[in-house]
Amino acid sequence: MVRVAVVGAGYSGFNANSPDLSWKEITYEAAVRAYEDAGINPRRDIDAVVTCAEDFWEGFAIFDEFCPDQLGGVLKPTFTVTADFLFGLANGVMLIKSGLAEIAVVEAHSKASDILTFGNVVKFAYDPVWLRPVGRGHPFYLAALEKSYYSNLRGYCDYTYAEVVAKNRKNGRLNPDAPYSADLTADDVLSSEPLFYPLRKLEIAERSDGAVVFVLAKGDIARELNPEPVWIDGVGWNSETSNYDTMSFTAVYAMKAAEMAYDMAGIENPAKEIDVAEVDDRFAYKEVQHIEALKLAKAGEVDELLESGYFGRKGEIPVNVSGGSLSVGNLLEATGAQKALEIVLQLRGEAGRRQVDAEIGVAQVWRYLPTATGAVAVFSR
Repeated sequence: MVRVAVVGAGYSGFNANSPDLSWKEITYEAAVRAYEDAGINPRRDIDAVVTCAEDFWEGFAIFDEFCPDQLGGVLKPTFTVTADFLFGLANGVMLIKSGLAEIAVVEAHSKASDILTFGNVVKFAYDPVWLRPVGRGHPFYLAALEKSYYSNLRGYCDYTYAEVVAKNRKNGRLNPDAPYSADLTADDVLSSEPLFYPLRKLEIAERSDGAVVFVLAKGDIARELNPEPVWIDGVGWNSETSNYDTMSFTAVYAMKAAEMAYDMAGIENPAKEIDVAEVDDRFAYKEVQHIEALKLAKAGEVDELLESGYFGRKGEIPVNVSGGSLSVGNLLEATGAQKALEIVLQLRGEAGRRQVDAEIGVAQVWRYLPTATGAVAVFSR
């Protein structure tokens, strides 16, 4: 069986705003660092480039035509996955496993600060007849409805989600690349303004700019480039439905994506085998959903485990030790890249003051409102 590893990782950002840099420049910085980390020359060594972007976020169409130059991928096979970085990572893995490439590059970025009408862009993903016209207001009302439904289904109260925010914002204080970190308590969160009742302001991740580039390599080449590479043991993805009115609101997409990745990685008991996890927390309730979906805890038990510190930095399964999106920010299609980057840094022992003891980690991402689509990747050292 062909194994695939991360042999180089580079990033630029993450900042709440980067007016002095274009998206090409932040991508170039991340690429240079990734290639130096891997010890390769992109013009000579790489066989394929995968970029991850959504044309609506970028503001222009056929985005892959704009990507090769700053990645050193001119005249190389290059294509764009219109989805998050973890979907691109899966494509990179398949390129190598299929024999089409021996070294592949995966890139994603966010220049969210350039988007002046974020809510209106999100609305383009909504059903144009029934959902888009509702209220003529901000589309986050759907997240508020989902939170309400999920809370009633599981019996979780707002204090549970407030604990998620407090945990992640505090974790971010140990991460120099977390512009929204803060020393908050659950009570601070509960007293914050409800923007879309019952969704409070502090439960919503603010937006950030940044870019991440991974260099992936086939097993034998990976060992030549790096004696201790981080292996990608499993990848999985799923789209539960394209219709908001038929979604489960229990992150079935994450559960099925995780099952696919776990099966590929040989993970039979995630709660016992996973040492560290980075899950999508762009709304605080989503972290709780995703913890359950990844089978890191049983349904309805996350509140007690959170309160006991089980998912804290020093707990049994640290979740979002980077500070998550609540601290680092919503990086659009690079959100999964930030999650995967943190897992790679943790497994390499390069996470600095937030380092935990881990040999197997999982990164998970959601495609954002109004989708029920997600991806999961399992890494090991």
